[in-house]
Amino acid sequence: MEASLFSEGPEDPFAVGPAASAVIDVHGTVVGWSERAEELLGHAPADVLGRPAHDVLMDPADRDTVMAAVAQCTRDRRWFGILPVRTSDGRRVEMGCRVRAVLRPDATHEWFLVGSPAEEVLQWETERSLLFGLFRKCPIGLAVFAPDLSILRVNRAIAKFSEVSAAEHRGRRVGDFLLQPDADAVDAQLREVLDSGQSSLFAEQLCRTTSDPAREMLVSVSAFRMQDPAGRVFGVAQTVEDVTERYRARQRLALLNEASGRIGTTLDVARTAQELAEAVVPELADCVSVDLLEPVVRGDEPVRGAYGPARRMAVHCDRPEMLQVMAPVGDTISFPPRSPHIQCVFERRPVLESRLHDGLPWLAARPELAARALGLGVHSLMVVPLAARGIVLGTLGLWRSRRPVPYEEDDLTLAEEIASRAALCIDNARRYTQQQKAALTLQHSLLPHDVPGHPAAEIAHRYRPADPASGVGGDWFDAIPLSGLRIALVVGDVVGHGTHAAATMGRLRTAVHTLANLDLTPDEVLAHLDDLVDRLAAERETTDAHSPQLIGATCLYAVYDPVSRICTLARAGHLPPAVVTPGGEVSVPDVAAGPPLGLGGLPYEASELELEEGSVLALFTDGLVGARRRDLDDGMARLRGALAGTGRTLEDVCTAVEETLLPEGPTDDVALLLARTRALTEEKVATWELSAHSTAAARARALAARQLAEWGLEEMSFTTELIVSELVTNAYRYADGPMTLRLIRDRDLICEVSDTSSTSPRMRRARSTDEGGRGLFLIAQLAQRWGTRYVRDGKTIWAEQPLTLSTPELPPDLAETLFDETEQLPG
Repeated sequence: MEASLFSEGPEDPFAVGPAASAVIDVHGTVVGWSERAEELLGHAPADVLGRPAHDVLMDPADRDTVMAAVAQCTRDRRWFGILPVRTSDGRRVEMGCRVRAVLRPDATHEWFLVGSPAEEVLQWETERSLLFGLFRKCPIGLAVFAPDLSILRVNRAIAKFSEVSAAEHRGRRVGDFLLQPDADAVDAQLREVLDSGQSSLFAEQLCRTTSDPAREMLVSVSAFRMQDPAGRVFGVAQTVEDVTERYRARQRLALLNEASGRIGTTLDVARTAQELAEAVVPELADCVSVDLLEPVVRGDEPVRGAYGPARRMAVHCDRPEMLQVMAPVGDTISFPPRSPHIQCVFERRPVLESRLHDGLPWLAARPELAARALGLGVHSLMVVPLAARGIVLGTLGLWRSRRPVPYEEDDLTLAEEIASRAALCIDNARRYTQQQKAALTLQHSLLPHDVPGHPAAEIAHRYRPADPASGVGGDWFDAIPLSGLRIALVVGDVVGHGTHAAATMGRLRTAVHTLANLDLTPDEVLAHLDDLVDRLAAERETTDAHSPQLIGATCLYAVYDPVSRICTLARAGHLPPAVVTPGGEVSVPDVAAGPPLGLGGLPYEASELELEEGSVLALFTDGLVGARRRDLDDGMARLRGALAGTGRTLEDVCTAVEETLLPEGPTDDVALLLARTRALTEEKVATWELSAHSTAAARARALAARQLAEWGLEEMSFTTELIVSELVTNAYRYADGPMTLRLIRDRDLICEVSDTSSTSPRMRRARSTDEGGRGLFLIAQLAQRWGTRYVRDGKTIWAEQPLTLSTPELPPDLAETLFDETEQLPG
């Protein structure tokens, strides 16, 4: 081992062992010759001693070179360099020579020469130059420690780092220059290397000097143990390289990559802002605020160049006490003039306040808050614009308090990059919010917000879109009041999802309302809807991708009459309803099936059900029972189980249906409409059959007056008798056969006259010379609503009056003419 260690590095070629030596007197005669000189040059002592050196050791061709060296040596009393020397066999070899003058006792002097082969000297000089460079020129720090870890020597790089001269380091310890935690880490590494002999490579350590504790440096340290060829340990050497900038660049890149993955996981503006705040604390800031302009929060686009109020969307602090000086989330923020936030938005560039102090004008505007912030150690601020697609959406404020180092330009560059990526995510979320708001506005405008109470039925409903994020679908439901206290119950399903399906649904729903107001039967309503869907599909055959083809729709239309308790239904490709009896039993009635809407030309058939009072009629779309991984029969069985039972409110029943069939949310749009039927008692309905006789009007007035008296509505007799008289007179004149008069008292007073004629009455304004024609005009003036509905064997004309209606004041000429017309019939 000793030989291998020795051979790893050349020793001093001028040392006593490896060097040749000779002595030449003042006359140039060789007076001393070593054994090593004989080994290297071949001259025995007897051959050279006493002879002139130039005769024995110099080749005549080298005379000029040798004499120049002699002249310099004589002048300087010393010399070092390479000389050609002749060996015993006449060869010329290059020797490195060192010459010095030595004094003799007689005051004369001689020349002492030490030499080695030139290649050994050159290698030794190279290493000497390297050693000189390491301690004088090398930019990487080098320190040599004794076994007790006291400093033996440091180079100038270490001296520059510690701001103490190299000479002053000798005999001192690392703890004299570094803060104790950092010094302990260095000593631990050196001790481990010293004890184990295993070198350490590129260990990164934090170094803070006692002269400047706020300055944080990260150094890469390598160390190795020093020992001689015999294995004796002399100490440990350490190299120190400042890698602070490289480390910070690596940190910035890692933070940027991490922030890119953490920001924008959702399309929610508030959540994205919070993710941005959390992504940069504590690596880049001790406290962060995210403020967005008010239009951005609403999903709108802010006006370019304008800075209105901002909303605090997120705050995140590494120190809880910092929250005391930060506006809470949700507050509207108005920053002082000339503040970095205002400047950042208007100039659309980041603002760096490396040193905060109470002399700043914008901080002086809020002295108490500024004092509290500065008291908590806040000393540096960056404000970066959140800009995307050329529009400033808000600002990102980054505050530093715990780390003593102020923000630098590199920090600002990193914050800009993170803010730029986050702004795109926020703008995407804003645009999504805008589109979702538009879609939801459309959906809410198309579906009923609430179904008002109705005398015919108690109503509850649920609507669940397949995409809960957008909330837009093609299913719909309706409960439409009809004449005679009847109610129309409707559910429908447009094929597809999204805005286009919702828009089509809106058109169909509007059409259903129009058809319902015409008092058409359910099968007639579906026939008209079928024509409409067919026309809509034809309109879209030549449209582009923005208007996809309408495939079709289904619908169930039911009309319930609380007087007769008859429910008339017709369905177009839709599932039949479920009926729950007052006793809690569930059945699915056999309702005649019809084709889906849009096929065109195929008839629809109406079915009739007689329902007990208190029965529940459940109308629903197929998304409720036809969920993925579940067949229709299983879905219907679950629905019957959820509907069965008594003693629950309709809201409770809706909740039970949702929990049973939609525990994980719907895979298709779902509409559910529940109606618990009511029946009008006999005391609220009065019906009379009237023969087609000239006394019909007078009899009708008398019957109506008597019935109103029984109901305590005598104050309505005048208007009611006029209405009844006109309706009966109209039926007598234009219809054949008997007539039916029916009065219904509920929230309104309803007068109905039915006859066998299908002639449609119309209202007109009679001239003063006309003998008649004022009947329907009179009804329109006296009634709240009026209309005509058709049945298979005739029609019914009806008129509604609110029970609080007072007797109207009619123009005298009109009242006189009306009574004349009604009295033209005998009786």
